[in-house]
Amino acid sequence: MPLYEENDLMLYNSLSRKKEKFSALNAPHLGLYVCGPTVYSEVHLGNCRTFISFDMVYRYLRHLGYKVRYVRNITDAGHLENDADEGEDKIAQRARLEQLEPMEIVQNYTLNFHEVLAKFNTIPPSIEPTATGHIVEQIDMIVKIIEAGLAYEKNGSVYFNVAKYNESENYGELSGRKIEELISGTRELDAQSEKESPLDFAIWKKASPSHIMRWNSPWGEGFPGWHLECSVMSTKYLGEEFDIHGGGMDLKFPHHECEIAQNKAGTGHKGPRYWMHGNMLTLNGQKMSKSTGNTLSPRELFSGDTDKLEKGFHPTIARFFMMQAHYGSQLDFSSEALMAAEKGYHRLMSAWHKLQGLASGSGADFSVQEWRASCYAAMNDDFNSPVLISQLFEAASFINGREGDSGLSDNDLELLKTTLHDFIFEVLGLEDIAHAASGGGSDKLEEVVQILLELRMQARADRNFALSDTIRDQLAAVGIEVKDGKDGATFSIKS
Repeated sequence: MPLYEENDLMLYNSLSRKKEKFSALNAPHLGLYVCGPTVYSEVHLGNCRTFISFDMVYRYLRHLGYKVRYVRNITDAGHLENDADEGEDKIAQRARLEQLEPMEIVQNYTLNFHEVLAKFNTIPPSIEPTATGHIVEQIDMIVKIIEAGLAYEKNGSVYFNVAKYNESENYGELSGRKIEELISGTRELDAQSEKESPLDFAIWKKASPSHIMRWNSPWGEGFPGWHLECSVMSTKYLGEEFDIHGGGMDLKFPHHECEIAQNKAGTGHKGPRYWMHGNMLTLNGQKMSKSTGNTLSPRELFSGDTDKLEKGFHPTIARFFMMQAHYGSQLDFSSEALMAAEKGYHRLMSAWHKLQGLASGSGADFSVQEWRASCYAAMNDDFNSPVLISQLFEAASFINGREGDSGLSDNDLELLKTTLHDFIFEVLGLEDIAHAASGGGSDKLEEVVQILLELRMQARADRNFALSDTIRDQLAAVGIEVKDGKDGATFSIKS
């Protein structure tokens, strides 16, 4: 029996605003779509958190035995500077500034995106389609929306008629916004506007003479609206109805709201049955913002070349830190929080390595079966990774309290090893830094470093600061950085 039949997975559906029991449309097959990046600049840390969160979701669904088709798009055209269908295409704008072809910009930043996510140990999606690769399909959907009477053409542009759609449907059902409030919150249309209502949004825009990226269409040369690509690519690869659509909280309105309307108008179905949204990052208690300079890039996070952090952190430490918060909750990055996560990671990995040398026995006051069930219960509760991690630390405490004999039967000892491995490496997607740093040849590196740190701590207590500094400096010389904090010393291995 596959694990998904043994586990009742509950997930928070943004559409219904409540937790629901997950049921795949065509088990064991499962469709997962996640909105990908607009590749006009280096991927930022907030984006990374979203993709790492859904990587964890993807990993757990696969662990349960689902055959997951994971689709994550690349936006390489059509994303304008604001959501009012105004301004320059972000990629074309960057191409003009850097004096490059738009597709050079796309290539450069797509490669950057892949390189960064690889450092975070994310699994590539099954399909990674691009907006420019699906212009024909986008034009086809626009034709269907027009034929359904839910869009109109004006001077070479095509706009979705929100008021007409709302006569039979509920525009705003995902975000919880009322159309009356949306109307009152918009500015009056100026005399130059082609829209019949400020709520209407472009599904095809006429290209101005200076617009670089343009394609032929029944309405003249232009380019597709940003919202349209996800409706087209999700339904093409996953079906007019599919299982899960994910993305960042900032995309809920208007992007995802528009997707639902387009799906219904173009296919008769609303697309995904479950909507999931990851939450935002803050930095040292404040919103990340380029305008205030309160930003942190993945490169700065890894290298420590920033005044926002006291040192750099290995990508798997950062990933572990992100997993310690629920994907739907806000997360604050700070040196103190990252160092605490680093210390916890090494404690967990130390237990994992120690477990490999423990023998079976009898008499341990630890139920592996009950503990294993609690791990699944955590993940089945809307992918609650922080609760899972607390369960992993419970096992780590048991392991670190044993010497030589685990006190577990052969079967229970093997089950403990298998379950820990599955949740640490397969589901959470963590890497064994010490194993990788030593080329896989020594699982004892962390234990050795911990012994040295304990000797150093004793030296400091004895006020033998010369010995303490020598231990620190010699560890640094071989690429092991020691950081002192109020809770003791932590270390990181430079990658």
